[in-house]
Amino acid sequence: MLRRLFNRTPKAAPAAPAPVPAGLPAGSVVWAIGDVHGRLDLLDRLLSAITDSDAGRDGRSPVLVFLGDYIDRGSNSRGVIDRLATLADDPAFETHFLKGNHEDKMLEFLEDSSVGAAWCDYGGAQALESFGLKVPVLKHRPEGWVSLSSDLGHRLSARQRAFLESLEYSVAIGGYFFAHAGARPGVPLDEQSNHDLMWVRGSFLNNETRFERVVVHGHTPTDDPYIDHRRIGIDTRAYESGVLTAVRLEGLDHRFLQAVQQADGDIVVRPWSATAPA
Repeated sequence: MLRRLFNRTPKAAPAAPAPVPAGLPAGSVVWAIGDVHGRLDLLDRLLSAITDSDAGRDGRSPVLVFLGDYIDRGSNSRGVIDRLATLADDPAFETHFLKGNHEDKMLEFLEDSSVGAAWCDYGGAQALESFGLKVPVLKHRPEGWVSLSSDLGHRLSARQRAFLESLEYSVAIGGYFFAHAGARPGVPLDEQSNHDLMWVRGSFLNNETRFERVVVHGHTPTDDPYIDHRRIGIDTRAYESGVLTAVRLEGLDHRFLQAVQQADGDIVVRPWSATAPA
């Protein structure tokens, strides 16, 4: 009996899931849009170009995936929320709106005023201004933040609040996985924590191991879009650079489109490629 036990061939460890080819089913088109950060002007121009390109063409409904961080830092967080809430009802598109760490903090502030100072230090002050509110003069006084949290809750319309509370953490389409910040290496994509999907950075960016799908994300700004065998990053710091980036995915192909504010203030929409002149 003991001999049979010790001579038994050990079971093989479960095989890791094979990577899904980075592509989409035939006929599918997905646009992913990077971190808007209150730049309604750039968002409107980019959406207009996307609509001209794909809406209603060949009887199909393109999928729009917004990668989060709609608010803070830029001047019109309120307008961006309104625009996206309206887009959610547009039958020309299937839409997915992901939650970024900035929306996470805004919603937390509505429930816990003690996080107000930290939120405002990285962009919340500009979001508050778009709702006609200002940071307390005496930042160390908790009663000022309590009042401000209550005021913001009253300034948010029911539709705006519902939009913010309905945001998704991730979505998988074909060979792609969309999340605001990325994903933690070593954890299957369908087991990622909500916190990592909104906040992860170094461990995701600095690891070469590929996930089951190619991860499309924002959160970490770069001067240009980034793409390699495991991820596509499209946060191009719109609030500061004046460049909002989207990536169009179809079949095995991808291409980038940007709304760019020029030196004279005009906004143009142009394709981007690694070989194109700046």
